[in-house]
Amino acid sequence: MARKLACCCFLVALALACGVALGATAPRKPGPPKNPPKSSLQTFKFPKSGGKRLYSISCKKERGKPLCVMTCPAKCPNECLASCSYCMSFCLCDIFPGTSCGDPRFTGGDGNTFYFHGKKDQDFCIVSDKDLHINAHFIGNHNPAVRRSFTWIQAIGVSFGGHRLFIGARKAAQWDADEDHIAITLDGETVDVETFKGALWVSKALPDLSVTRTDNLNAVTVELDGVFSINANAVPITDEDSQIHNYGKTERDSLVHLDLGFKFHALTKAVDGVLGQTYQPDYVSKVDISAKMPIMGGAPKYLSSSLFSTDCAVSKFTGNNVAGPVVTFAS
Repeated sequence: MARKLACCCFLVALALACGVALGATAPRKPGPPKNPPKSSLQTFKFPKSGGKRLYSISCKKERGKPLCVMTCPAKCPNECLASCSYCMSFCLCDIFPGTSCGDPRFTGGDGNTFYFHGKKDQDFCIVSDKDLHINAHFIGNHNPAVRRSFTWIQAIGVSFGGHRLFIGARKAAQWDADEDHIAITLDGETVDVETFKGALWVSKALPDLSVTRTDNLNAVTVELDGVFSINANAVPITDEDSQIHNYGKTERDSLVHLDLGFKFHALTKAVDGVLGQTYQPDYVSKVDISAKMPIMGGAPKYLSSSLFSTDCAVSKFTGNNVAGPVVTFAS
């Protein structure tokens, strides 16, 4: 009974700290969400065993406490957060605001989680503000067996101060974990970052812009001081993922995509876009957050004509968007 009470208290505290709606049925206007204390949560990546991922996590036995063994939720793409103190686990996208994972599942600035499916081979503005505009390029796969199409974010185009920043995932028929699938360009020029964890690249033309590898391969943090921080991980759809979720993956394409995390430092009250609007001070979600799969509609008003176009219907961008050629890796 005591352990159950402790778990309940942890969930309530976590929900309050992150602004996550638990079982809410009406729109709300929460204050700025806060991340849970880093000391209470650990990140676990799924180890490989016989080609399949293991979701089981073991925490070290502490004095006076039994060994904790838990399971990462099956919907977590490649890693999860775990609290050994409470023996509970969570997906990153279910906790932290400003994230996008998998079949695009966003956690907004208001703390609510929702899906936005977009459309295969099209671009949508996810953040649009006076001096910052971010579009996302969607890839997809149609599974006739379940009569459904699935989509993922393959690349983002970030426009700011007359610059164009591209962050994308390279297409691969077969996923190779020893190959770097992240591609980055600034104003059409390739950004080369050494392939070891902690490697740092700083732009000579724009010293406030940096790229840091958060793992040896396929994981980076891109920062523009005082403006944004973007975490990008290139991840595939595995055979196991496809079997569980009926994605209909074939041997011709591993559907490499980006899991993203955004942190913004200077958004205005007028910010818009799929994700951006959730940072408005007076934003009230129209998504049914009590649904099993809360879906944000209205895709046409977020549609952009290309990855770096700022012409979506809700665009707020007034900055200079002139830059050099851009290399993309769309499917």
